[in-house]
Amino acid sequence: MLKIGVGPSSSHTLGPWRAAERWIKELKQSGKFDKVESITVDLYGSLSLTGKGHATDYAVMLGLSGCDPESIPTNDIKTVVSSIKTKKELNFNNEKNLPFDSTTQIIFNRKFLPFHSNGMRFSATINGRKSKSFYYSIGGGFVVKEELKNSKRNFEIKCSFPYPIEKGTELLQFCKILNKPISDVVLENEKSIRSENDIDFELKRIWDTMLECMYTGCHTEGNLPGGLNVRRRAFDLHKSLQGDNSYNNRLEWIYAIRNTEVKFRQIIKWVSCFALAVNEVNASLGRVVTAPTNGSAGVIPSVLMYYLVIENHDGNFEDIKRFLLVAGEIGSIFKKGATISAAMGGCQAEIGVSAAMAAGALCELLGGSPEQVLVAAEIAMEHHLGLTCDPIGGLVQIPCIERNAMGAIKAINAAELALDTNPEHVKVPLDKVVSTMWETAQDMSTKYKETSEGGLAVGVHLTDC
Repeated sequence: MLKIGVGPSSSHTLGPWRAAERWIKELKQSGKFDKVESITVDLYGSLSLTGKGHATDYAVMLGLSGCDPESIPTNDIKTVVSSIKTKKELNFNNEKNLPFDSTTQIIFNRKFLPFHSNGMRFSATINGRKSKSFYYSIGGGFVVKEELKNSKRNFEIKCSFPYPIEKGTELLQFCKILNKPISDVVLENEKSIRSENDIDFELKRIWDTMLECMYTGCHTEGNLPGGLNVRRRAFDLHKSLQGDNSYNNRLEWIYAIRNTEVKFRQIIKWVSCFALAVNEVNASLGRVVTAPTNGSAGVIPSVLMYYLVIENHDGNFEDIKRFLLVAGEIGSIFKKGATISAAMGGCQAEIGVSAAMAAGALCELLGGSPEQVLVAAEIAMEHHLGLTCDPIGGLVQIPCIERNAMGAIKAINAAELALDTNPEHVKVPLDKVVSTMWETAQDMSTKYKETSEGGLAVGVHLTDC
């Protein structure tokens, strides 16, 4: 559920990028790669309608060029893309040069494919004949191939764990049987497929990326790219909050924040600042962690940062580990029972899920029982139900960036409410809100599902910005 990648969108940027990589791998496995004469990529549905604003064409070119979204220097992205456009040539997987005109060989089709709103087709010409493969970006950077969309693969992965979990009730059952908190149950599942050292290494890498993202966003001034001329707000907000405190690196920065004023208004501003910082980096093709998506990447790090530097100054890696394990499991429950794709469910599937993940994780760190953790997640999602995805200009900027700040504040509030709640008195369990979210997603008009054909996307003209 937590992946390192490049913004601005997990479904529209990271997903197509990974699909291109996967297609290349399959061409190699079938012995076709060396025979490819030309390539064409067709984008469908939401990928087509908001693909330009989400840099989907950039992602496709970068993936086809063999660049890795986890390691490519983000400053190199525009250079690589510019070279392809200028030379009309692409170095396929960094192995062979092919003629490539992005204006004619990346085709934006408004048509929606039947399985998912984010469909794409990769075509290779070999000996004058076309070989085609369809992929779907289903949210959070996850990609499935057409022939696997009805397979039992997810079921098999679920059952490979010692404690298979698909619903909240199953998670609570294992917590009760093992007499363990949610984070420990999730850890046992993770340990069944990798060593604890590997788990710690990856979680540290994820948190380090989140922390770097917040730090970068708080120290970068100017306007965001894309044409809306959106002013970066984290820089000014951070400057006003930081005051005269000085520091030379991220660690000193954290200690400096701990020494600042933490009245209620300042707490809200700090949390908002962290969230804004992440999503401003995301909107500018920066490196972020999908949590569970790029569009909602700011909620989880800002809430965890709140705990570590404002709520509990003694926070350590074990707290970070527990938080991310719980958050990941809650996100997985929503992914299995509903969706984490805004193109399928609106923004409730992104900000709503991220707020639920953060609320539940914070609740455990604050001493909540497993039952209260799920109450926190339910409260957070309940108050995001029906949230539409209507990005102005197809860019992950307005209202997306501010929504992360709002989601983070709601997550903290939901955790506090859950801590003061007797789970026996709760009328709406987590599983019910998950199924309700999916029903709401199905009832929602397509124009409110990341198409920029409704809501603010049409109510506010680009000239107004």
